[in-house]
Amino acid sequence: MKPDLSQLMVLITGAGRGLGRNAAQHLAGCGAAVGVVDINASACKETADVIKAGGGKAFNYAGDVSNRETFMEVAAAFAHECGRIDAVINNAMLLRYEPIEEVREEILERMIGAGLKASVWGAQALLQHMDPQRGGSLINMASPVVNRGYPNTAIYSAVKGAVASLTRVLAAELGPRGVRVNAVSPGSVPTPGALGMVSKEEYERRARTIPLRRLGREQDNANAIAFLLSEEAAFINGEILNVDGGIAATA
Repeated sequence: MKPDLSQLMVLITGAGRGLGRNAAQHLAGCGAAVGVVDINASACKETADVIKAGGGKAFNYAGDVSNRETFMEVAAAFAHECGRIDAVINNAMLLRYEPIEEVREEILERMIGAGLKASVWGAQALLQHMDPQRGGSLINMASPVVNRGYPNTAIYSAVKGAVASLTRVLAAELGPRGVRVNAVSPGSVPTPGALGMVSKEEYERRARTIPLRRLGREQDNANAIAFLLSEEAAFINGEILNVDGGIAATA
């Protein structure tokens, strides 16, 4: 049974494709009004159009959320449409795997910007536009890579480790203000973006090492996000929810 999120106004970044798009569609299917944000304008609009075609409520905003001014403009526009923001899902991330000697400053800055800086701006946007009497919810995207060392993922792992730490700190800092801060940590999911970095053979190998012996699905991640936004999770704060088939447990 889907949770009832019909009273929520949710802004989700990186929602143009992959896990972000699936999550946006699922949240809208649970009744939430969804603000779809992505740096790719056409993908962003497509996600919103799909949601609206299915009877959901969506607004699309193209922009680079690593830029604070852009994030705040997007948040203000969404809050103007809906009256407030109840939750922000910091899903945006530049996915890049490469040996440490090949890392260049431009890519490093972009990964930190999309994954970490945008998560900070998302927290600020929620605080600025939420109803203090209702409180709010912030969900970040972590990763099982923070629990073990994977070659060629140094920057990605560092950013996700910082996001996990940020999640715990903000849970303690913002809890007294009625804001729950949690993170979802999805395992190996063959999204379009990931398939450009990881071969089919590698995914098959990974599936054999996962305790549940299968890869993750986009819907697994969307279900976890919807749960953390729901009333059933009202006393969950500071949690890093592993949705990985047991990868973290075997680290």
